[in-house]
Amino acid sequence: MSIEQTKASIVIPVYRAERTLDRCLASVFAQTHSNLEVILVDDGSPDSCPEICDSCAQKDERIRVIHQSNAGVGAARNAGMSAMSGAYLFFLEFRGNNMQGIYPGC
Repeated sequence: MSIEQTKASIVIPVYRAERTLDRCLASVFAQTHSNLEVILVDDGSPDSCPEICDSCAQKDERIRVIHQSNAGVGAARNAGMSAMSGAYLFFLEFRGNNMQGIYPGC
């Protein structure tokens, strides 16, 4: 199987990111590698992130959402790892910058 065919799992811990989450996802899906699974881990965010995550998952079958009580970024990453099905794993924390090139060869 070539690298282009291999599924990559991208785990994104989500906490108080309602203003940047849409840009983060747009940047992920702008990658040239299209065989992606995005796991959004809502870490008990008190803003509208849980609803935004669910809405995004309804619009794109590559997005999965895990909701958990706030336990910190490490626990969110672990939850995402437990749910992943890809051969490669990437952790992404979006801080307002463009994420193009997160996958080798992009």
